[in-house]
Amino acid sequence: MAPENFTSVTEFVLTGVSGCPELQIPLFLVFLVLYVLTLAGNLGIITLTSVDSRLQTPMYFFLRQLAIINLGNSTVIAPKMLINFLVKKKTTSFYECATQLGGFLFFIVSEVMMLAVMAYDRYVAICNPLLYMVVVSRRLCILLVSLTYLYGFSTAIVVSPCVFSMSYCSSNIINHFYCDIAPLLALSCSDTYLPEAIVFISAATNLVFSMITVLVSYFNIVLSILRIHSSEGRKKAFSTCASHMMAVTVFYGTMLFMYLQPQTNHSLDTDKMASVFYTLVIPMLNPLIYSLRNNDVKVALKKFMENPC
Repeated sequence: MAPENFTSVTEFVLTGVSGCPELQIPLFLVFLVLYVLTLAGNLGIITLTSVDSRLQTPMYFFLRQLAIINLGNSTVIAPKMLINFLVKKKTTSFYECATQLGGFLFFIVSEVMMLAVMAYDRYVAICNPLLYMVVVSRRLCILLVSLTYLYGFSTAIVVSPCVFSMSYCSSNIINHFYCDIAPLLALSCSDTYLPEAIVFISAATNLVFSMITVLVSYFNIVLSILRIHSSEGRKKAFSTCASHMMAVTVFYGTMLFMYLQPQTNHSLDTDKMASVFYTLVIPMLNPLIYSLRNNDVKVALKKFMENPC
């Protein structure tokens, strides 16, 4: 159905990260470096976990999926943002905006679910090490990843059309550097109760389910580690989940900061800064977090650099 049936607005204008003309080139260079590092890091993780025979365990299979998600999430946002630093007219079409929001929702929801899946994987690995390869079988890995992507896709195709079914008949200026839900709904001149309710229920369900899975998994992991008598054994067990704990802390810390702010202190400018973090900074940091603290990845990288063929 044509967008004109829903709204008189056929394109939107993105304000970007900053409206200061003198900051456009410096910001372009900063975010270009961030995006290049994100591409290099995540493509590196995908390549290493695909070609190295020692990285064919469930943990690295899930890590490869997280890298794919991080790569997709940043690619949905960064190219358009970088182009807008260099042009005066920062416009995006109705359909382009809807597609970007749908892509963003797919990847961000998939990341939330994937972090929960990875927490469960670490729980089984530490609490039931002898049964790890039996419990977390190849079939279960594929099932969990498929459900993760399916859930992300279903969220995107429900929420994005709901947001774009609103009437936008006044301003078309989005106070953001990409098409996000909150600034879009702020522009609507129709009743936003239904989309706001759907977004709230969806976000709350995703975060609560994922966080409960992570917290229960790590509660049991900590109990299991404390039962290990040797300090060397405890250190080894902790090292297998330290990277994931760090990634989870950074991701959920950003999410909680964004969604648990008092309404009086909440602003779209604050949302921009948080969005920069979980759409560009976290996807760049994750490969570093998982590689710098992981000897298997470092050995695989060294081997790959010495003999890329």
